[in-house]
Amino acid sequence: MAKTAAANAPVRIVSGGDAYLNEQTVRDLCQRALNARPDSELIELDATHAGRYAFDEAVSPSLLSDVSVVKLLNVQNADEKLADALVDYCKQACADPAGSSVVICQHEGGVKGKRLIDQLVKAGAGKEEVPDLKRADAQLNFVLQRFDRHGRRVDPMAAQQLVSVLAGKTGELAAMCDQLCFDFDDNPMGLNRVNQYLTANPQVTGFNVADKAMEGRAADAIVMMRSAVEQGIDPIALIGALAMKLRTMAKASAVKAGTISQAEAKTNPWVLKNAMRQLSGWTSEGLGRCIRTLAWADEQSKTNGGDPVYALEQSIMLIAGKGRSA
Repeated sequence: MAKTAAANAPVRIVSGGDAYLNEQTVRDLCQRALNARPDSELIELDATHAGRYAFDEAVSPSLLSDVSVVKLLNVQNADEKLADALVDYCKQACADPAGSSVVICQHEGGVKGKRLIDQLVKAGAGKEEVPDLKRADAQLNFVLQRFDRHGRRVDPMAAQQLVSVLAGKTGELAAMCDQLCFDFDDNPMGLNRVNQYLTANPQVTGFNVADKAMEGRAADAIVMMRSAVEQGIDPIALIGALAMKLRTMAKASAVKAGTISQAEAKTNPWVLKNAMRQLSGWTSEGLGRCIRTLAWADEQSKTNGGDPVYALEQSIMLIAGKGRSA
């Protein structure tokens, strides 16, 4: 019962977590409140600058509407008077929610403003905990949920490809999921469709080059790499994708050998499992040789007079041969 009351409280707090998800949650709560009260108006305040008077005015009846939806940003920066006004209003509004304005408080997380948050929760405010999406599996779940928002499904390999390309860029990841759902009717959304859509992205091209090389298809990988470079993709982006693939292989090898645990590898379990399937024929010496060759290719791409395309070709051929010298 208490949880239900908090979920429907006229004062809600969105605290911490991933910055994009935090903003999205605030937007969603505001939109939900506006839909529930079509006659209300949306008022946005920033607690960094807004004072008690501005807040009191925002939650009070106006000529346009008897109630409002107040989006209060950066609540951790509220001064003492605004904090007191917010707590007082929370007590009053939670006692009579039907005739009260809705206040959605955005808090960036951390220690600053925690006392105010605790006071608001004690006064009856609902609190939304936002995930930080730092873990790879959390990012993968975010992609699955993003497709679910559109009533769609996505193949796990396609979801992993999106995470691999845009890890740490939640806004871009969300936009890409949304655009895929808008442009294509596939359900579930498959890996080929995702790759088709993302061919202009250098990281995707790099991962495709790496996959071809790992499969031993050196010629196909080199043709793809040269085509990408001709289209203006910087060789350093392709080198980075190849290096990421090799680092994952090295971690998978270490986990298989018992040198490190899966937790210590800090890699998505699905990615790790996939890399383990590709380990056949690889040796520690071969992996080391490929990594050193990529480091040389990286140097060639950053040095005047260097030949990064030639260096990439050599790296691809070595990777296709599982690190064995010709």
